[in-house]
Amino acid sequence: MDSIIVRGGSELRGQIPIAGAKNACLALMPATLLSDEPLTLTNAPRLSDIRTMTQLLGSLGAEVASLQGGQVLALSSHAITNHRADYDIVRKMRASILVLGPMLARDHHAVVSLPGGCAIGARPVDLHLKALEAMGAELELRDGYVHAKAPGGLKGAVVDFPIVSVGATENALMAATLARGTTVLQNAAREPEIVDLARCLRAMGAQIEGEGTGTITIQGIDRLHGATHPVVTDRIELGTYMLAPAICGGEVECLGGRIELVGAFCEKLDAAGISVEETATGLKVARRNGRVNAVDVITEPFPGFPTDLQAQMMALLCTAEGTSVLEERIFENRFMHAPELMRMGAQIDVHGGVAKVHGVARLRGAPVMATDLRASVSLILAGLAAEGETIVRRVYHLDRGYERVEEKLSAVGATIERVSEQ
Repeated sequence: MDSIIVRGGSELRGQIPIAGAKNACLALMPATLLSDEPLTLTNAPRLSDIRTMTQLLGSLGAEVASLQGGQVLALSSHAITNHRADYDIVRKMRASILVLGPMLARDHHAVVSLPGGCAIGARPVDLHLKALEAMGAELELRDGYVHAKAPGGLKGAVVDFPIVSVGATENALMAATLARGTTVLQNAAREPEIVDLARCLRAMGAQIEGEGTGTITIQGIDRLHGATHPVVTDRIELGTYMLAPAICGGEVECLGGRIELVGAFCEKLDAAGISVEETATGLKVARRNGRVNAVDVITEPFPGFPTDLQAQMMALLCTAEGTSVLEERIFENRFMHAPELMRMGAQIDVHGGVAKVHGVARLRGAPVMATDLRASVSLILAGLAAEGETIVRRVYHLDRGYERVEEKLSAVGATIERVSEQ
C-alpha cells in the first residue's frame, strides 16, 4: 500500500495545471447511455474513479476508449446490452447511481446496486428515486438493488427537491431529456458541474433552460445525438492547490482556474490574508504577510463554501492567528481528519458538526492516516507547513480525486514523494 512522505518548510513557486473536474466527468460519462451515437469528452481527469466508471459503463455494453494519455474519453453506447449495474463495481463509488436515470430514460428498465464511496456519513439516494418516481418510474428496493421500470417510458413532471442534491439533480436532468413532455426541477443544484452537464446534453440535442439557477426546465425529445464536450476545470482541485502557497508561503499560479468557480472560497482566503489574482491563464495565489488570520467557515451548497474544501481549509487554519470556527452543514461525520491533524500538533475541538480550530505557530511532522479523499490531501497540505517529516498512509483515497499530486507539488518546490510500503 502506498504512502506519501512530505518534508515541510519549503516555499512554493511556479505553475500547477488544474485537471478537468472529477465530479463533472463522472456525471458526463453516463450521458453516453442516452444516445446510440458517440460522445467524446476532452480535458478528462486521470483518476481511479474515472477508471471505475469506465468499468461500470463497459459492463453495461458501452465502449470507452482512453486517448491522449487519458485526457480524452471516446464513449459509445450503440446498444445497452446489460441493464444490471452490479454491486462489485458500484460499491466503489457513489456516482455509480448516475447510470440509473439514463438507462431508465432510454430503455425503460434498469437494476442498479445501491452505491458506495467515502465513508463520510449518510448519503441516501432517496432524492434520486423520488425524482424518477415523479416521472413515472416504478421502483422497488430489493436485496440492496434498485429495480426500476417505466412501462411506456418516463413522462415530464414537476420535481421539487426538499433539499439541494447535486447527484439527484444530475440523474433527473439526464432522465428528463428523453421523457415525454416538460420536466421542471425545482430547488435544483446550481454547481458548475450541473451547468457543465447541461451544456453537454444541449450539445447532444437536449432542450434545457435554467441551469445554474434553482429551477431547470427540460423539454423531452425522442433521441439525442453524439457530441464533443470539454470537461470543466475541477474547482476542488483548484481550491486545494490554491491553499498550498497559502499554507507554506511563496506564489503559485493555478492554470485554468477562474474565480467564478471558487468565489465563496476566495472570499475566505482574502479574509485570511491570502492574495488571489486573476491572470490570463489562471489564478495566482500568495500569502500577504506573516501568519494567516483566523476565519469562520460554513459549508453550503454552491455558490457557498464547498464541503469538499472544508478539510483543506482546516489545514490552513491550524496555523492561523486566533481561533477559527468551521461548521459542516452538508455531510455529518466529516471531521475525521481532525484527530490526524491533532497528531501534528493542531489544537481542534469538535462538537457535532462544529469544529473550533485554535491556531498554533507551527505544526510538527508525524505519521498520520487518511480517512477519506479530501482528508488525505488536507494532511499533505498540513505536512507542507510542518516541521520535519509527515507520512500520510492509506493514500488510495487520494488517487480517486487527484492526479499525480506528488508530481504537481514537486514541480513547484515541495519535498514530497510516494513510497510503497509492504
